[in-house]
Amino acid sequence: MSNYAMKTILSGDLIEVRTRAVEALKAQGFGILSEIDVQKTLKEKLGLEYEPYLILGACNPNLARQALDTDRDIGLLLPCNVVLRQLEGEVEVSILDPEAMFSLTEEATRRQLEPLAQEARVRLSRALQTLEEAP
Repeated sequence: MSNYAMKTILSGDLIEVRTRAVEALKAQGFGILSEIDVQKTLKEKLGLEYEPYLILGACNPNLARQALDTDRDIGLLLPCNVVLRQLEGEVEVSILDPEAMFSLTEEATRRQLEPLAQEARVRLSRALQTLEEAP
């Protein structure tokens, strides 16, 4: 497992888990700004077969504003990416760890963003926990 991802594996299909993930993120103040269907894109652009794979761009507007107020370049690291990948009868849900993401910034900026990164991590972890606890 990577040191920059928070993950869980859930029973079900990608579409059903996507709906649940969006609701769990919403309960933590995150909306979905973008969605990339990697399977469809690779098929259309390169003719490749790929498992169902979605990248959701999740954003908590208040946390994003605070990060941007600290460092306008932080927009290069936003939004928080959530990946849904279909496995056999299961879906892997991965979320980029905000603490790992912000570790790319300069030390002074990282210190300023640390509480914000921790809050985002807690909220995203709660979303994953909600998904794990759902029947």
